[in-house]
Amino acid sequence: MISATDVISWVTGFYSCPKAPSSWTSEGATIRTRKFMTNRLLCRKQMIVDVLHPGKATVAKTDVREKLARMYKTTPDVIFCFGFKTKFGGGKTTGFGLIYDSLDFAKKFEPKYRLIRHGVAEKLQRAGRKQRKERKNRQKKVRGTKKAKVGTGKKK
Repeated sequence: MISATDVISWVTGFYSCPKAPSSWTSEGATIRTRKFMTNRLLCRKQMIVDVLHPGKATVAKTDVREKLARMYKTTPDVIFCFGFKTKFGGGKTTGFGLIYDSLDFAKKFEPKYRLIRHGVAEKLQRAGRKQRKERKNRQKKVRGTKKAKVGTGKKK
């Protein structure tokens, strides 16, 4: 007959994630991770990151990325940290961390603005507001495929 403890151990063993390092301490700040989860669909590991920094300023995201890279034995370029909020009174900051399997998967799944902040992608430079309006108004005057020719601008 199966006991209740056998069922509980089987269920917890079935749902548990692989053991991950949980904390890292240096320079007066401790970094802890919790709710670690491997997301195979998005090719990443995701976790909540707690930074304990009593009596000190908030730790920079680049430092958090480097320390997480050492904890999880990977490079900082595949780690994305965001959503950090400092608790009232300071001393503890909580945010979210993602560790992708490769930079290609990060480029595929991460939002463009985060890739730009990370330095992986370039920000698109748009034309000025007045130029866009003038182009739009020039295009209104013609029909069909001629719009593309008019939209490029005047030949000098």
